[in-house]
Amino acid sequence: MIDTLTVLSTCPLFSGFEPKEIEDVLLKIFYRIVEIPAKEIYTLAGNPCKYADIIIDGEMIARMEGLSGKQVQIDRLQEGTLIAPAFIFAKDNAMPVNVETSRPTRLLRMAPSELKKLMDENERIRMNFIRQLSIINVFLTRKMRMLSLFSVREKVAYFLISAAQHQGSRTIRIDKSRQEIADMFGIQKFSLLRCLSEFEESGAIRVEGREITILNSDKLK
Repeated sequence: MIDTLTVLSTCPLFSGFEPKEIEDVLLKIFYRIVEIPAKEIYTLAGNPCKYADIIIDGEMIARMEGLSGKQVQIDRLQEGTLIAPAFIFAKDNAMPVNVETSRPTRLLRMAPSELKKLMDENERIRMNFIRQLSIINVFLTRKMRMLSLFSVREKVAYFLISAAQHQGSRTIRIDKSRQEIADMFGIQKFSLLRCLSEFEESGAIRVEGREITILNSDKLK
């Protein structure tokens, strides 16, 4: 339970809460722990969002699929993530993406009515939930803009620059396969590899396995 409370303290829903405060809050509602094996389907696009689930341990991948069967990775859901908060209370709560586990995953599961009880009784939780919806809206707006308006070169450059900023280093450690990166941007793996090769030949980057060093950021533009 201590580990669970520690993870929940990283969940945006409980931002600003100490683990003991979270424990006291959870005593007021009914919840259960659900375990899902690796590579298991959590939900398919079109299925209703039935629960308010928080990832306690593990990881999930959300993908959107087109009519042709082509998939685009929308997000990787990590520990502390409240899954699909925008759909929990929606009238049309059909999920827009397929979600599956990438490794064994544990969830803290509540009914939407239990989450509503938390928000009704605690103003901080209510404001945290509203704030999270706003953050998700900004994220999706940027994601859709990049997928629809950026060229392949711009998408790869955006990925490299964003990763460098996030890791605080010009040498980026890539924790995803080349295929996973391509899926993030809805491009072919061949196109990604060709773009990386062109950047390397121009002197913009140096590729060494899973490490990519940005040598000249101006050449990425």
